[in-house]
Amino acid sequence: MPAHGKPRRPKQRSITRRLALVCVGGAALALPLIGATASVAATSGTTASVAAGGPLARTAAAPSLPGNTYTDNLDGWIRESLDIMERHGIPGSYDGILRNVMRESSGNPMAINTWDSNAAAGTPSKGLLQVIDPTFRAYHVPGTPLDSYHPVANITAACNYAADRYGSIDNVDSAY
Repeated sequence: MPAHGKPRRPKQRSITRRLALVCVGGAALALPLIGATASVAATSGTTASVAAGGPLARTAAAPSLPGNTYTDNLDGWIRESLDIMERHGIPGSYDGILRNVMRESSGNPMAINTWDSNAAAGTPSKGLLQVIDPTFRAYHVPGTPLDSYHPVANITAACNYAADRYGSIDNVDSAY
């Protein structure tokens, strides 16, 4: 995501498709995981491990707002971000965030883009919503860590940027 100017347009790359099996109330649901082959995980955790409850999908409570408890996984990160966004008047929905997270990083909070023009200029896109550091700093929301890999900080800053540029993360349907 650029700090200024036009939204970036990704190079045409092949896409790897996988299915993650998610159990909800005794029913199993197969969800497609779409991951750009050029995104690289900065740690040994994988996208599939996040969706399948692996090491990045811990069930311990994440730091939370007073009175709220969030799981330390994609669902909890989105819900915590939505609570922070509501306090700061930043629009967005769970579905809009989830759709964009899955397109940008397949749910991997350590995803990093090492191939586009931002990366070539030394500012790779990072995290769940693939934010470059200048944009992250410009749209950082108080009360979240100043760490672009932190899932809640990344989601909240990206949604703040999307609200400023497009009206809401819900209006973003491609690379932004």
